[in-house]
Amino acid sequence: MNSLSFRRAELSDALSAAALADKMWSPSDDREEEFRCLISSPESAVFLAEADGEAVGFAQCGLRHDYVEGKDSDGPVGYLEGIFVEEAWRGRGVARMLLTFCEDWARGMGCEEFASDTELHNEEGLRFHLSCGFEEAGRIICFLKKL
Repeated sequence: MNSLSFRRAELSDALSAAALADKMWSPSDDREEEFRCLISSPESAVFLAEADGEAVGFAQCGLRHDYVEGKDSDGPVGYLEGIFVEEAWRGRGVARMLLTFCEDWARGMGCEEFASDTELHNEEGLRFHLSCGFEEAGRIICFLKKL
Protein backbone atom coordinates (compact mmCIF):
# COMPACT_ATOMS: atom_id res chain seq x y z
CA MET A 1 0.00 0.00 0.00
CA ASN A 2 1.28 3.44 -0.92
CA SER A 3 1.88 5.96 1.83
CA LEU A 4 0.98 9.51 0.78
CA SER A 5 2.81 12.57 2.11
CA PHE A 6 2.97 16.27 1.30
CA ARG A 7 5.82 18.74 1.57
CA ARG A 8 7.27 21.92 0.16
CA ALA A 9 9.63 21.25 -2.72
CA GLU A 10 13.37 21.84 -2.37
CA LEU A 11 15.88 22.60 -5.13
CA SER A 12 16.65 18.89 -5.46
CA ASP A 13 12.97 18.35 -6.39
CA ALA A 14 13.05 20.64 -9.45
CA LEU A 15 13.33 17.76 -11.93
CA SER A 16 10.44 15.81 -10.37
CA ALA A 17 8.19 18.89 -10.30
CA ALA A 18 9.16 19.77 -13.87
CA ALA A 19 8.33 16.26 -15.08
CA LEU A 20 4.84 16.53 -13.58
CA ALA A 21 4.38 20.02 -15.03
CA ASP A 22 5.33 18.72 -18.47
CA LYS A 23 2.40 16.29 -18.24
CA MET A 24 0.01 19.20 -17.70
CA TRP A 25 1.52 21.88 -19.92
CA SER A 26 3.39 21.56 -23.21
CA PRO A 27 6.80 20.03 -22.47
CA SER A 28 9.64 22.51 -22.23
CA ASP A 29 13.40 22.05 -22.27
CA ASP A 30 13.67 24.89 -19.74
CA ARG A 31 11.11 23.55 -17.27
CA GLU A 32 13.60 22.19 -14.72
CA GLU A 33 15.44 25.52 -14.59
CA GLU A 34 12.10 27.31 -14.34
CA PHE A 35 11.23 25.21 -11.29
CA ARG A 36 14.65 25.83 -9.74
CA CYS A 37 13.89 29.56 -9.98
CA LEU A 38 10.37 29.12 -8.58
CA ILE A 39 11.55 26.99 -5.67
CA SER A 40 14.28 29.54 -4.87
CA SER A 41 12.03 32.60 -5.10
CA PRO A 42 10.54 34.15 -1.94
CA GLU A 43 7.51 35.11 -4.10
CA SER A 44 6.53 31.54 -5.02
CA ALA A 45 6.17 28.07 -3.60
CA VAL A 46 5.96 24.56 -5.00
CA PHE A 47 4.40 21.71 -3.05
CA LEU A 48 4.65 18.00 -3.78
CA ALA A 49 2.46 15.01 -3.05
CA GLU A 50 4.52 11.84 -2.79
CA ALA A 51 3.62 8.17 -2.63
CA ASP A 52 6.42 6.08 -1.17
CA GLY A 53 8.92 8.82 -2.03
CA GLU A 54 7.79 9.28 -5.65
CA ALA A 55 6.17 12.56 -6.71
CA VAL A 56 2.56 11.96 -7.81
CA GLY A 57 1.32 15.56 -7.76
CA PHE A 58 2.43 19.15 -7.49
CA ALA A 59 1.03 22.61 -6.97
CA GLN A 60 2.78 25.84 -7.86
CA CYS A 61 1.63 29.12 -6.38
CA GLY A 62 2.94 32.63 -6.25
CA LEU A 63 2.20 36.21 -5.40
CA ARG A 64 0.64 38.49 -7.98
CA HIS A 65 1.03 42.21 -7.44
CA ASP A 66 -0.56 43.28 -10.72
CA TYR A 67 -4.17 43.04 -11.86
CA VAL A 68 -6.11 39.95 -10.82
CA GLU A 69 -9.65 39.48 -12.11
CA GLY A 70 -12.16 40.10 -9.31
CA LYS A 71 -9.54 41.23 -6.77
CA ASP A 72 -10.90 43.30 -3.83
CA SER A 73 -7.83 43.73 -1.61
CA ASP A 74 -5.00 46.24 -2.02
CA GLY A 75 -2.20 43.80 -1.28
CA PRO A 76 -0.78 40.94 -3.30
CA VAL A 77 -2.99 38.01 -4.21
CA GLY A 78 -1.90 34.41 -3.83
CA TYR A 79 -2.26 32.71 -7.20
CA LEU A 80 -2.48 29.03 -8.06
CA GLU A 81 -0.31 28.91 -11.16
CA GLY A 82 -0.58 25.17 -11.71
CA ILE A 83 -1.77 21.98 -10.08
CA PHE A 84 -1.48 18.41 -11.35
CA VAL A 85 -2.05 14.94 -9.92
CA GLU A 86 -1.19 11.68 -11.66
CA GLU A 87 -4.34 9.98 -12.91
CA ALA A 88 -3.97 6.99 -10.57
CA TRP A 89 -4.12 9.37 -7.59
CA ARG A 90 -7.05 11.52 -8.70
CA GLY A 91 -10.31 11.48 -6.77
CA ARG A 92 -8.54 10.97 -3.43
CA GLY A 93 -8.31 14.59 -2.30
CA VAL A 94 -4.65 15.00 -3.30
CA ALA A 95 -5.23 18.17 -5.34
CA ARG A 96 -7.41 19.66 -2.61
CA MET A 97 -4.65 19.05 -0.04
CA LEU A 98 -2.03 20.60 -2.33
CA LEU A 99 -4.32 23.60 -2.75
CA THR A 100 -4.63 23.88 1.05
CA PHE A 101 -0.83 24.08 1.34
CA CYS A 102 -0.80 26.85 -1.29
CA GLU A 103 -3.54 28.79 0.48
CA ASP A 104 -1.78 28.48 3.83
CA TRP A 105 1.45 29.71 2.24
CA ALA A 106 -0.38 32.72 0.71
CA ARG A 107 -1.98 33.56 4.09
CA GLY A 108 1.46 33.46 5.64
CA MET A 109 2.63 35.91 2.96
CA GLY A 110 -0.09 38.37 4.02
CA CYS A 111 -2.60 37.63 1.27
CA GLU A 112 -6.29 38.16 1.90
CA GLU A 113 -7.33 36.59 -1.40
CA PHE A 114 -6.33 33.60 -3.47
CA ALA A 115 -7.02 33.28 -7.19
CA SER A 116 -6.53 30.91 -10.09
CA ASP A 117 -7.56 30.35 -13.68
CA THR A 118 -8.27 27.54 -16.10
CA GLU A 119 -8.84 27.24 -19.83
CA LEU A 120 -12.43 27.73 -21.00
CA HIS A 121 -12.62 24.13 -22.26
CA ASN A 122 -11.20 22.59 -19.05
CA GLU A 123 -14.40 21.33 -17.44
CA GLU A 124 -12.47 19.19 -14.93
CA GLY A 125 -10.51 22.26 -13.83
CA LEU A 126 -13.69 24.31 -13.54
CA ARG A 127 -15.35 21.64 -11.36
CA PHE A 128 -12.24 21.38 -9.17
CA HIS A 129 -12.07 25.13 -8.56
CA LEU A 130 -15.77 25.46 -7.81
CA SER A 131 -15.68 22.45 -5.46
CA CYS A 132 -12.79 24.07 -3.56
CA GLY A 133 -14.69 27.29 -2.89
CA PHE A 134 -13.48 29.46 -5.76
CA GLU A 135 -16.08 31.72 -7.36
CA GLU A 136 -15.93 32.50 -11.05
CA ALA A 137 -14.69 36.09 -11.47
CA GLY A 138 -14.96 36.32 -15.27
CA ARG A 139 -14.26 34.69 -18.61
CA ILE A 140 -12.04 35.92 -21.37
CA ILE A 141 -11.01 35.00 -24.88
CA CYS A 142 -7.42 35.96 -25.70
CA PHE A 143 -6.34 37.21 -29.11
CA LEU A 144 -3.00 37.43 -30.91
CA LYS A 145 -2.14 39.11 -34.18
CA LYS A 146 1.13 38.82 -36.12
CA LEU A 147 2.69 42.18 -37.02
